[in-house]
Amino acid sequence: MATPTLTGLLKRVAGEFPNRRAVSVSGKLDLTHARLHEIIERAASRLVASGIKPGDVVALTFPNTVEFVIMFLAVIRARATAAPLNAAYTTEEFEFYLSDSESKLLLTQQEGHSSAQAAASKLKIPHATATFSGADSELNLSPSPTESDGPKLISQLINDPSDMALFLHTSGTTSRPKGVPLTQLNLASSVNNIKSVYKLTESDSTVIVLPLFHVHGLLAGLLSSLAAGAAVALPSAGRFSASTFWKDMATYNATWYTAVPTIHQIILDRHFSNPESVYPKLRFIRSCSASLAPAILARLEEAFNTPVLEAYAMTEATHLMCSNPLPEDGPHKAGSVGKPVGQEMAILNENGVIQDADVSGEVCLRGPNVTKGYKHNPEANKVAFQFGWFHTGDLGYFDSDGYLHLVGRIKELINRGGEKISPVEVDAVLLSNPDVAQAVAFGVPDDKYGEEGGKEEEAALVADVINCAIIRRDGTDIDEEEVLRFCKKNLAAFKVPKKVFLTDSLPQTASGKIQRRIVSEHFLAQISTASVPKFGA
Repeated sequence: MATPTLTGLLKRVAGEFPNRRAVSVSGKLDLTHARLHEIIERAASRLVASGIKPGDVVALTFPNTVEFVIMFLAVIRARATAAPLNAAYTTEEFEFYLSDSESKLLLTQQEGHSSAQAAASKLKIPHATATFSGADSELNLSPSPTESDGPKLISQLINDPSDMALFLHTSGTTSRPKGVPLTQLNLASSVNNIKSVYKLTESDSTVIVLPLFHVHGLLAGLLSSLAAGAAVALPSAGRFSASTFWKDMATYNATWYTAVPTIHQIILDRHFSNPESVYPKLRFIRSCSASLAPAILARLEEAFNTPVLEAYAMTEATHLMCSNPLPEDGPHKAGSVGKPVGQEMAILNENGVIQDADVSGEVCLRGPNVTKGYKHNPEANKVAFQFGWFHTGDLGYFDSDGYLHLVGRIKELINRGGEKISPVEVDAVLLSNPDVAQAVAFGVPDDKYGEEGGKEEEAALVADVINCAIIRRDGTDIDEEEVLRFCKKNLAAFKVPKKVFLTDSLPQTASGKIQRRIVSEHFLAQISTASVPKFGA
């Protein structure tokens, strides 16, 4: 069998399921797989006619729109590299990402994007807009290409598994974002893994909840669905809306959805405060990108009467690494991210020795879905690629059934006077309290213990005291004293938080992740005497 490419998978689907729905924009338009393929081919020919060459990087800054879907796939069809960027970036951030990716073109929606365009102008990167008015129209690129032989040129371009198709940046827990190049083979491998573990077929349908500039929404939501001949619906607002989510799920006969825990919590809160009269029957709900507390998983399953499958993923693995299986394939375990899917995974100690079951170490992996290395970053590559494995920076262990349990980021473990504490464990206890809607535990420096003899950087990364921030469930008035009392009942004394921040919101990344360092900086900045660790971009 030939080595797969994503574009090859999508072309095959257009032939096998030409008349099945591929992409909808809620209440506005529907595209079949065959029609989507035609539009992408023509859009790719316009890119080639406008001067885009194989290997060129094209930055895309869009909401979750059909124009993004078409142009993303057109860029990689033209053997160029798509670099989706978050529209919320500042001009300075756009300048960094456009420069670091070495973009040759900036694409936006017709309205443009002032911050992105200002950065592109400064870097002398040309800007074009993409518009698509309806299922029977063609995608319009402005300014229009001057060359007329685009269709001929695109027909001569054959996509190769080694083509650099996608360029993303890690969110980075301790350093500035690292550039991650991903090939057509990486994308096809990951898409096939996702299709396989969730048994996605042409009968499936989902509503896109997460931003498509992030690997979770892009790979698990959009590309895996399209490659299975399944359908996706994009919210009409171009982003997730709790008020329209279930209506869209019902309208488009959704069979599943994937989201981060913060979105699941929003959906759950709305269910308790403003329930729908009826919910669609789903095959499963998927959770990924951050730890899902067992108590939240249980509430989701009870509320929506469907299995909730927690997964484990990262940008460098082109998203999926592990997942809990569907019920017919085995049990799904609360607190575990499941079994490896389509790749090798091992728990290694600091000497590269594979550990036995129930022994913690660093989660390491290798497979066709894994990036070959960070762009222009030999130091990061030296750390990440050792002993023939990619090192994730996550601490975890396999149980006797082969299910992976994550303890936390190695650099986020809390060193309480020599005792190593996983903040994930503290999160889970906090979230088991019925009066707590959201919670995050984090470490902070403590003068009592200090980090004597340690390097300054290590002292900043390994904190000594546990603090936590919580959002109360609507209608409850739990206070700091009650939270601490609950923790003392359910945690060993050295794991009990020293301070509880009560808040209405928690700072999140653009993809909905809650990063502990950001939360720590946010809340400690409110205390004038606090020593606030800074970790860079």
